[in-house]
Amino acid sequence: MQQYTNPRFIYHGEQALDALKTLEGKRAFVCIGGGSLKRSGFYDVIEGNLKEAGFDICLFEGIESDPSVETVNAGAAAMAEFQPDWIIAIGGGSPIDAAKAMWVKYEHPDITFEQMTTPFGLPKMRTKARFCAVSTTSGTGTEVTAFAVITDYEKGIKYPMADFEITPDVAIVDPLLVSRLPTGLVAFTGMDALTHAIESYVSTAHSPYTDAMALHAIRMIQANLVQSYSGDQKARAAMHDAQNLAGQAFSSGLLGIVHSMAHKTGAAFEGGHIVHGCANAMYLPKVIRFNAGFGETADRFADIADVLGFGGPTRDDKVAHLIDWVRWLNDQMNIPQAIQSYGPKGKKVEAGQGIVPESEFKQKLPAIAANALGDACTGANPRPVDQRQMEKLLIACYYDLPVRF
Repeated sequence: MQQYTNPRFIYHGEQALDALKTLEGKRAFVCIGGGSLKRSGFYDVIEGNLKEAGFDICLFEGIESDPSVETVNAGAAAMAEFQPDWIIAIGGGSPIDAAKAMWVKYEHPDITFEQMTTPFGLPKMRTKARFCAVSTTSGTGTEVTAFAVITDYEKGIKYPMADFEITPDVAIVDPLLVSRLPTGLVAFTGMDALTHAIESYVSTAHSPYTDAMALHAIRMIQANLVQSYSGDQKARAAMHDAQNLAGQAFSSGLLGIVHSMAHKTGAAFEGGHIVHGCANAMYLPKVIRFNAGFGETADRFADIADVLGFGGPTRDDKVAHLIDWVRWLNDQMNIPQAIQSYGPKGKKVEAGQGIVPESEFKQKLPAIAANALGDACTGANPRPVDQRQMEKLLIACYYDLPVRF
């Protein structure tokens, strides 16, 4: 038996933010990241809608990229003091993921971080509050998913939470909120959405329900991502919907080792973080090649190539065309193809000039590979993978080498 779970309500399209006026409750705990939401004036709209609905509001702001265990604990303590009946998380993946974890700690104060990150092991939620997610980027899909990622900076590891209990009750997908996104963020979040769709389509947990969402998301991304990067507002609105569909696909269809590798390399290096969506973009071509060498998985990738109109006389040709397209997208949006070319905040630099020195990569490689094998996303990857193979994949991603097994 499989499960397919989405938020009860998804409000999308122009003026979707008006849905906040329909929420019923008394106290709203609002979680946001930095000051951009306020500077844009969008926060004023959101706050006004909540006040029109009759809410008292407590604002928790300053949630960092790659939210930490410490931030989660601080937010949960503030929730316990304010006692909200609605949690409103606004932002990209980081504020919404952090708010999900805060929500768990608010509902269950004695739960440990280890228990929270045990896949599908959370206790029942919604005894104190319901959850509304408002997406301000077009990639994570977290406004509709059963997942969150929290970073333990002491250990240098990102931990994904996975449980249908943290699927939001309400998701709001308003194109107004992504109309001013920086181009780098458009690129990285767009490739994150593409990775969600592709990985969920080939995962061991895929189903006809998730397949439909994944394939249509991929079509929409092909039609709109580069145009959105170039500033086309119609394409940007379409990408906001596409990433939501991809989120619905992977929330129930799960992911694979592209995400396992991204989770475990993101905070592993002294020179700085590897932005999650950029990591996915760099690793996706290598993992497609690896997974396509196992059983009938290549047929699934060939399906994607057919949907994209690539064609080819053989299945292997179609897989090659798909890989070439992913790499082409990276080039079109100035995304590096390899870790050694990853500069600060994802800027593409000359090979060997990136934030991750070769010596540090080699020294940490065995531990990163082992951590990636233990990641929650590895279990749904269509091809089994061992320590040696994971190390070879990571080496290929560091140097942009051909994948051969």
